[in-house]
Amino acid sequence: MPRKPLTALVLLTLVAGLGACSNNKRTDDDAKTENRQASGSIATDPKDSKGPAAEIPGAAKGGTVTVLRQSKVSHLDPQRVYSFVGLTASQLYARRLTTYKDDGKGKVVLVGDLAETPGTDVNKDCKTWEFKIKDGVKFEDGSAITSAEIAYGIARSFDLALTGGPTYIQEWLADSAQFDTKFNFAANKTSLPPGLSAPDPKTLKFTFNKPHCDLPFAASLPSTAPVPAAKDTGTDYDKSPFSSGPYKLTKNEAGTRLTFERNTFWDPATDAMRHQYPDAYVYEFGANPVTQTNRIIADSGADASAVSFNGVDSSLVSKVVSDPALKARTLQEPTPSEYTLTINNNKVTDLKIRQALNYAIDRDGVVKTLGGDTVARAVTTLMPPATIGWKDYEAYPAGKSGNPDKAKELLGGKTPELVLGFADDAENQELSTHLKGNLEKAGFKITLKPIAADTFLDETKKKDNPWDLYIGSWGADWPSGASILPVLYDGRAIKDGGSNNGASYLNASALNAEFDRVLALPVGEQGPEWGKLDEKIMKEYAPVVPLYVDVMFTIHGSKVGGIFIDSIWGSVAVTNAYVKQ
Repeated sequence: MPRKPLTALVLLTLVAGLGACSNNKRTDDDAKTENRQASGSIATDPKDSKGPAAEIPGAAKGGTVTVLRQSKVSHLDPQRVYSFVGLTASQLYARRLTTYKDDGKGKVVLVGDLAETPGTDVNKDCKTWEFKIKDGVKFEDGSAITSAEIAYGIARSFDLALTGGPTYIQEWLADSAQFDTKFNFAANKTSLPPGLSAPDPKTLKFTFNKPHCDLPFAASLPSTAPVPAAKDTGTDYDKSPFSSGPYKLTKNEAGTRLTFERNTFWDPATDAMRHQYPDAYVYEFGANPVTQTNRIIADSGADASAVSFNGVDSSLVSKVVSDPALKARTLQEPTPSEYTLTINNNKVTDLKIRQALNYAIDRDGVVKTLGGDTVARAVTTLMPPATIGWKDYEAYPAGKSGNPDKAKELLGGKTPELVLGFADDAENQELSTHLKGNLEKAGFKITLKPIAADTFLDETKKKDNPWDLYIGSWGADWPSGASILPVLYDGRAIKDGGSNNGASYLNASALNAEFDRVLALPVGEQGPEWGKLDEKIMKEYAPVVPLYVDVMFTIHGSKVGGIFIDSIWGSVAVTNAYVKQ
């Protein structure tokens, strides 16, 4: 998924079938150490998908955990959830076919959630998948969750009235980005989309025209959450979704507060990753990051068991980090959101110039310009360290501060004149000015061109755009290179407008063939291959200059425990939370 260009919120349309979205749009939320590297896999042993989840040391039952956030949750309907806060909050009430066991330190394992395993590739060709549903999984009224309710939930995601959610599975089943033309949910509520079937209450089956080896990952999004047909209220389902998780929504106060209380029919023996420690969770909306930080610093009343979703405000960072008692109540981790100095390969065709750009950048200065390591962490790879199979390398070793002499050597006395486009907000202006200084010190002549922030993505996605360089951003929907490298660097995805090639416009037939090769591998074998391909792309093509990943830095009250920064979304995870008694 695309990330906001610094503070400007952006949305991007992506390619289907390559591990990222087609008409999918996920909104970013305001999330402002050494890199945390993801290590993990898809569970092959059914025992890994069974509950109960391992107990959290020191955890106790009781109390209320409060999550403070400036803006409200966009959607609660699981088929429409696609924001960081929605994805993490929905774990409380919306189970899916698969999910992640995450130790909060980077180790993630994809396991069966409602399903007994992360799925079976029936014919070993990624075209036919089968999921067996666990015994004992129930809705908040005690009724059994079967394949029928999961299939219905997926079917309703074809309804264009229910906008906002991911569309991987719809497009894969329909074999078309225009999935609604292949299945009209409104006219066929008692039937299922082509390729989806529920042969019996314990079996859900997907049949695709093309291989989709990433289905177990895509099935971890809440679009596979079950919905009883009798409880479906269409667009009003957003107000009161029917729970399949350890908590149920008991009060929805019009954009100001959500209250979740225990679902007594949730069985921990069926759940490999969730707990039910607090009596309740409250999501409170409206307070800005300054207010959130100050309230949690004060540590009084309900705020003693609260956490800030937006993070420590920049104006209060020094106060927090200089006070050991406050610093002990912070969480700080790099996220999977990566930023690059994207090179327009249509215009900058000389590989030596692209390599020189990589040597020229002072990444340490980039991080300082952004506000320091509480905000950003430098990277030199195309995939962020949170990606399974990530390989640590530096194709153009320039040190923390860049190597302008090596850049000049590659330029051979030339002074390339390049235009750097940037979103016209204050932070992008500052960063672009820093990058201009780096590049001109290395022998380039740079012209800065502001672009309206609200059109930045659309304009840079036009194949004939006039800029040579721009700041790009990306964050995957699951921690696989399949949702990063082919999406951003497969030239077959290039279009005249709304290009899905990450705006680098790299198109190399040999590289495209490599994407096909790796995507055809069993998904459990892909990780190391994506790491190798990451390095190959940078060494042989240098299509961008990797810059940094976002860092989440937030604070919590003294009485809340068990929270951590999610390895998948880079935001506050609450499934292990408890109130210290």
